[in-house]
Amino acid sequence: MGDDTTKLHRSLSAGQLSMIAIGGAIGTGLFLGSGFAISTAGPSVLVSYLIGGVISLLLMGALAEMTVADPAAGSFGVFADRYLGPLGGYVIRYAYLAGIILAVGTEVTAIAIYMKFWWPAVPGLYWILGFSAALIAVNAFDVRVFGSVEYVLSLIKIVAIVGFILLGAWWVFGSSPLPGAGLQNYTADGGFFPHGLGGMWVAVIIAIFSYFSIEMIAVAAGEAADPERAIVQAFKATIARLLVFYIATIALMLAIVPWARAGEGGSPFIIVMAASGWPAAAGVVNLVILIAALSAMNSQLYVASRMLFGLAEAGHAPRALARVSRAGVPRRALAVTSLGIACAVAVYAARPETAFTLMISVATCGAMVTWMLIFVTHVAYRRKHQPEPGRFRMPGGQWTSLLGAVLMAAILITTAFTEAFRMTLVVGVPCFAVLLLIWWLRQRLRRGGVAE
Repeated sequence: MGDDTTKLHRSLSAGQLSMIAIGGAIGTGLFLGSGFAISTAGPSVLVSYLIGGVISLLLMGALAEMTVADPAAGSFGVFADRYLGPLGGYVIRYAYLAGIILAVGTEVTAIAIYMKFWWPAVPGLYWILGFSAALIAVNAFDVRVFGSVEYVLSLIKIVAIVGFILLGAWWVFGSSPLPGAGLQNYTADGGFFPHGLGGMWVAVIIAIFSYFSIEMIAVAAGEAADPERAIVQAFKATIARLLVFYIATIALMLAIVPWARAGEGGSPFIIVMAASGWPAAAGVVNLVILIAALSAMNSQLYVASRMLFGLAEAGHAPRALARVSRAGVPRRALAVTSLGIACAVAVYAARPETAFTLMISVATCGAMVTWMLIFVTHVAYRRKHQPEPGRFRMPGGQWTSLLGAVLMAAILITTAFTEAFRMTLVVGVPCFAVLLLIWWLRQRLRRGGVAE
């Protein structure tokens, strides 16, 4: 079917909205990135993820307040347009689009790593191209198809994480704990802060990247069947699940195996399951990790296409990208956002051994700038509006959002002094300079009366 309308369909339920956010936020950041965070911070990585969780909670509250008042397609991009001005809307949309597109590349790069567990001789590019084609097809159908597929994928990994938490608790606190397992592992090798407060703070970068995508609920609100009720329910459920899943799973991993071993490379989940002595455990966990990456990539493709759709609607991208199919899917925008996969293919082909960490480093800049600007937008929103009686209100109002913006700025600056994330600003600053140059040139053309 051709593209013949400009309206998205309101077909997503509260459960599907929550699963979309869970799908995006529980992926490679937890299952693979947590290993790097543990090696950086040691047991104090729990504090790192708790700090990231608090920032996420503040962000979700700010978004919920604005989104309930106006569940528009494009979400925080629209809000930034209104309360920060056209330049603010332009920057936040492109920052988020870049972050999400590169996050898609991160997930698909991780998929190539996971598949090597079973078929080490098969080139990773085959897996990248095959799985990418399948997920692009899922996103090209009716949004209800996407919502159903994402619900199932997210449900599988949620069940698996709950199972891991129960099993891990039994291994640590049960009547027959695993040899060497116990809370003593938190302080046995260099103490709780083996790399000092600096190591703990650097790991917050990974924590933020791990939680990145929870804001997908706000973007998907434009396709919610009952926006106000669905958004509030989905926000509350998502943040509660994320905090429990991340903190509980990492706490148990650190109690089961020493932190130096959990962070020695690869997924710490597989390392923990290998320590259990169960022959098939590592393979089962690798399958769950693969599903988690596919789920995250599926959600990110969805949200990236909707954000590009919002950019086109606002006049910041070609108008043709604001067209949707009869099924309500912006297929042209989806095709363009698939460029993240092309980027992953190029990086993986050039540097297969370091492609994953490089993709995370570059994707982090867009994610952090987006979150910082969401907080700034909420501060500007609160200066002009107060929530209507009976509607969701962010506790602390603009002051908690101001705190969130300061914390995000501090974390972004930290990347410049961290070897693993040095490319975050090295790539990010020139890209934003180009974005601003394009904006300036367009404004001059408009003022000069030159048709675009």
